[in-house]
Amino acid sequence: MIMEIRPIFASMRKHMIPATLIVLEIALACAVLCNAVFMISQRVSDIHLPNAIDEQSLVTVTLRGTDDKLAGSDVPRNLAALRGIAGVQSAAVISTLPLSTNNWGWSFGTKPESTITDQSTTNVSLFFVGPGIDKTLGLRVVQGRFFNDDDYANSSLGSAPLPETHAVVLTKSLVEKMWPGQPALGKTMYTTGHYYTVVGVMADVLRPNIGGQNYSTAFFPLGAAGSKGVQAYYVMHCDPQDRDRIVREAELKLATINPGAVAKGQTYSEIRTKYFANMSSMAWMLVLVCVVMLAVTAFGIVGLTSFWVNQRRRQIGVRRAVGATRGHIMRYFQTENFLLSTAGVVFGMALAFGINAYLMQHYELNRMPWYYLPCGAIALWVIGQLSVFGPARRAAAVPPVVATRSA
Repeated sequence: MIMEIRPIFASMRKHMIPATLIVLEIALACAVLCNAVFMISQRVSDIHLPNAIDEQSLVTVTLRGTDDKLAGSDVPRNLAALRGIAGVQSAAVISTLPLSTNNWGWSFGTKPESTITDQSTTNVSLFFVGPGIDKTLGLRVVQGRFFNDDDYANSSLGSAPLPETHAVVLTKSLVEKMWPGQPALGKTMYTTGHYYTVVGVMADVLRPNIGGQNYSTAFFPLGAAGSKGVQAYYVMHCDPQDRDRIVREAELKLATINPGAVAKGQTYSEIRTKYFANMSSMAWMLVLVCVVMLAVTAFGIVGLTSFWVNQRRRQIGVRRAVGATRGHIMRYFQTENFLLSTAGVVFGMALAFGINAYLMQHYELNRMPWYYLPCGAIALWVIGQLSVFGPARRAAAVPPVVATRSA
């Protein structure tokens, strides 16, 4: 093995430019490939984040242009009209929806002296909900209970704006963040001038805008009389095959009983698809970048190796003339490529780590797990061996007498 490597290094020293170009090309490909694949995996993971609501059975309608002073009193009438649509199994009202981008956030702590500006508090997305929302959304309460009639009674928004009530239902992830390893029922969370007691814990529901703590959500009861100034999403639960029809009928019904208002309906699946549209496009763009980068690297190795082989035809002929077989010539070029690929991969790993550190600092990207680096290295080794196979095979096929006569 040492006898084979020594002439390879000697040949590299004589052909520094082609060797350096191959190393740099592989290093750049390794760095870009590792980070691009990591970013693709992050985007795909976000797109498929679980959401503990019955997404496939939900239809929502919003109203624009209504009188804020009458909004609360109109809610019961509007809900009654929506429940009268054929196929609607239940209907309720909520201030926002997961992945709707309409976020209302606040910060809470676990101590009575906690304020919204404390560094130790947790930012939470607030959902103000009306009666029946648990059944309509398909929420799963894993501990405790959801809101009862007493919780909804006289529940209105204060000047904060936060509900003038003391009951809250939190997601499991938020509970684990605020009281790690402790039972949450009966615990109290605090913010400036307000406190809320946990009466229930539900399966994780996504925030209106994800990023960071994706499941830091809290549900608060809000009766129709106290919903003034809160945008209302009218949500209906139905069979998936009825969704499109119910969207059209709900829009028409609400527009009819609310003259001058604009009703806009959509399925929840459309909300989710719209939210992740840009993320999905980015993932496919990164896939294209990876494919192009690998193709350019492969063709670059083929071109440089072919050029290199033509420059060394006499050397090949001499080796064939003194007894080297085609297998020896093939192994020589494959070993040479492996050494060049290894040098490129080592440099590329360092470059990939540096790029990831820069993206973490300036674009809030997560740290790339270590196993992406060896996976990228293996991919580049395989591509290098496949790319050099053709030129090496052509070199090994040259008859010794022809190669020896080449200048």
